[in-house]
Amino acid sequence: MTLAIDKAIAKVPFLADSKNIKKTPLSGGITNLNFRVDADGKSYVIRLAGEGTEQLGIKRDVEHIANKAAGEMGIAPEIMYFIEPEGYIVTRFINGKPIPPHELRKPDYLSNVVKKIRLFHRRGPVLNGEFNVFRRVEMLMKVSKSHGIKFPSDWDWIMQKMNEARKALEKNPYTPTPCHNDLLNLNWINEEITDEVGELRLMDWEYAGMGDIFFDLANFAHHHRLNDEQTRYMLHEYFGEVTEKNYARLRLMWPMSELHEAMWGTTQMGISKLEEDFQGYAHLWFGRFRQDVTDYRWEQWLKDVAKKSK
Repeated sequence: MTLAIDKAIAKVPFLADSKNIKKTPLSGGITNLNFRVDADGKSYVIRLAGEGTEQLGIKRDVEHIANKAAGEMGIAPEIMYFIEPEGYIVTRFINGKPIPPHELRKPDYLSNVVKKIRLFHRRGPVLNGEFNVFRRVEMLMKVSKSHGIKFPSDWDWIMQKMNEARKALEKNPYTPTPCHNDLLNLNWINEEITDEVGELRLMDWEYAGMGDIFFDLANFAHHHRLNDEQTRYMLHEYFGEVTEKNYARLRLMWPMSELHEAMWGTTQMGISKLEEDFQGYAHLWFGRFRQDVTDYRWEQWLKDVAKKSK
């Protein structure tokens, strides 16, 4: 991969002629390869897009536009250059540290998370890409089948529960909104601005697209294992109130997002060349999906999302 990063650096005008360049691989990614590049007293991150990631529905031009807008709004590290046609992104390197899930669940952090998400929802650009979780699961299913991947023995039941949620949610269709769609813990970094002041940054915009705001909210909630009180707090911070309808919509999207994670892992089993336990990843998320669609409140949530707003 050294050759690939050297070729990428050579295509960046403000790096190509630098005499003193240091390249350091960054850990944490399970789809792409990331490098810190130090040159002329400044630091950058170059992300080399993983091979075959277009089969995951990733559109690098959409990622670039979303990340660029988020950087300009202070949500994400700023885009410094876009390497074409490879679709590699160069961003400003930020001095920061990850935030453990138990910290990000606390009210102050949770309020800040909501502000970042809502800002992009309301001011983000119209993106030339759709993120509909139901269509994405179907797309990933086709790709997985084409690579001969086996599905769980209860796949028909899984699809039955997915279609229950889809049917209920379609009674009140969502307004396509610019969304991030991948709010796992590793994508949140606390940038150290000064010794006393930090700023929350959201990384990795490759799944950005026009989607449902409740997918983003549910995606964050299940990745951070929010309890009922924390989930309601997040909804109140976002909307100023918690209604039965909005709560139900989030709770139906919660396992749909888990199913998407499971299908992502299933698809990666067929296409990825990285040494990761994608089978274990898929197994984990299928298990959580099963638990959440058999919650004793499931039938009530299916009814609540169809209620007319007062």
